[in-house]
Amino acid sequence: MEQKQFKEIIQAVQYHPIFQGVGESTALSLVEECEILTYSGKEMMLRADTPRQGLLLIMEGIAEVFVKNGDGYEEVLEVIQKGEIVGFSSLAEFLGLSKMEKSQSTVDVRAIEEVKALLIPFSVLAKRWDDQGVHDYLLTQVAIRLKDVYGSLAEQVKMAKGMGQSETILTRVQDLMTEKIVSVHPGTKIQETAQIMAENRSSSVLVVEGKELMGIITERDIVERVVASGLTYQEASKAVMTKNPVTISRFAYYYDAFSEILLKGIKHLPVVDNGEIHGIVTLTDLLRKKNDSVMKTIKKIEQADEETLPDVKAAIYDITETLLKEQVPVITLLGIITRLYDRLINRAVELSVEALRKNGLTQPAPFAFYLMGSSGRGEQFMLTDQDHFLVYGGTENHVYFEKLGTEITNKLEHAGYARCKGLMMSSEQRWRGSVLQWQDRVRSWMLQSTNDNLLLAQNFFSYRFVSGDTSLHREFEEGIAELLDRSRIFLYRMAQAEKEQEIPSLDQPIKALFKLGRKSIDMKKEILFPFHHSLQILSLYYGMINGTPLEKVNALKEKGILTEGFSEDLKEAFSHVLELYIRQRWHHGSTVLIFTTMSTRQKEELILSLRTMRELQGQVFARFSM
Repeated sequence: MEQKQFKEIIQAVQYHPIFQGVGESTALSLVEECEILTYSGKEMMLRADTPRQGLLLIMEGIAEVFVKNGDGYEEVLEVIQKGEIVGFSSLAEFLGLSKMEKSQSTVDVRAIEEVKALLIPFSVLAKRWDDQGVHDYLLTQVAIRLKDVYGSLAEQVKMAKGMGQSETILTRVQDLMTEKIVSVHPGTKIQETAQIMAENRSSSVLVVEGKELMGIITERDIVERVVASGLTYQEASKAVMTKNPVTISRFAYYYDAFSEILLKGIKHLPVVDNGEIHGIVTLTDLLRKKNDSVMKTIKKIEQADEETLPDVKAAIYDITETLLKEQVPVITLLGIITRLYDRLINRAVELSVEALRKNGLTQPAPFAFYLMGSSGRGEQFMLTDQDHFLVYGGTENHVYFEKLGTEITNKLEHAGYARCKGLMMSSEQRWRGSVLQWQDRVRSWMLQSTNDNLLLAQNFFSYRFVSGDTSLHREFEEGIAELLDRSRIFLYRMAQAEKEQEIPSLDQPIKALFKLGRKSIDMKKEILFPFHHSLQILSLYYGMINGTPLEKVNALKEKGILTEGFSEDLKEAFSHVLELYIRQRWHHGSTVLIFTTMSTRQKEELILSLRTMRELQGQVFARFSM
């Protein structure tokens, strides 16, 4: 065995129960019998009907255990992550309690992503079998896994009887979480914390003082903040913990937890209510309980190539349909769907860069890719037309980025995004350029505030950074911010244009009495566009360049521009209108809402929402004395 691999195995098993409680020489001889195996994404690790050589300890990556039903459809029984073991079904053979028959099927195990696993042969188990600690460990693991598999099978049976994914989506966090809390004091040494994590077979530990949650430490934190940074193990745990971690209520739903993990890029959510810690829910918990289509869609996006890119659209639409059917709050729905679309965008960019590399083109400078329109605002739930632009480093008009913009546009069109009729895409020369070129472009819009330039600016200032170099993104935004400091006349012209697009009022009883009242309203053109533009102008006036509508409202509240009460009313009004719009568009393919299809209560709620949104628009006009 190579010295490097030997050290890697030692590091992986030094706190593992199978290798603890023996002398150093015995431990080293046991390690000599083990072997590190690597598997690429989608590669089979263990096949049904194939004899097992031992247990597989997952060192890195994620694997799934599945069986095929009578129709040939794969049913995932459990998801195995770092620190967990595969192959417990073969223990009965090892103990001589059963014999594998040729006709007998067990399960298949496949790597979801790249996996590094340690093969612990049965010969090692045989030498450690008399140790009570090993017995206790294996019994505990088998019991836990048996419970998980039974739970998974029960779920599959429910699904087969038509209960579908809604049961998973509407499951409460308290039914998913692990109630056992592994915790340490802020002053506990890092070495002791690592030992506690190993003893409890936990991938995270909560840092608690008294009964108050101070932070969280994960395996990754120890690797990145201790091992990689050279920090001593004698330091206090508070030196490496993540302070004020994201938490969730035990009464929240599966989709809430999944949304938090997806949006915040975390894997561990402490469950806290009124300052009391009730447990923790992890990505592993959600994967085991899983919403099957969400996880399969994420894998489908991550592994998409030129041929399979169009398949992603249908998968995301299926998830949207489920979330709408189960009446998941519209803001949460958009958070989940936006993140999936962002993954699709990033994959299209990756494939575009890869395509140019295969054609012998090398990236000459960093770049940043931005979405605009509904995608930029985080409101896209259907694949409409493309709205995006490209910023690159340096000052030259690189041929490379001309080809990259064209390649990205083509890839997105292949994925289902229609080309923008207004040609607001990075394949067009005026929608790509260096930081200086973009500053000149925006400056020209501000100096020549024609109606056309105002339309370009409105779309541009709905942008959101989604892919590329973050340093270049910061440089780009700093340049735009400098221009806004000298742009009061430009903002006045934007507000002047909005004066002609006032959000309508529906509470006009006299007109209604004489049958002159309107019968419908275009949710997109008459409500959402004016609202977005008004919020955009007010945000730019106070130095906020980008962000989703709710982020802008919160930022304006923090600056004292909007009162707390009005900001809450505004967010509620916006959410209500957005939900009406999404359901109207999804189910009827139209943005026009017919009032005769609404109940009296729905009409009253819409009237109140429009009144609140008109009040925001009024504040914009007041800023410019209109």
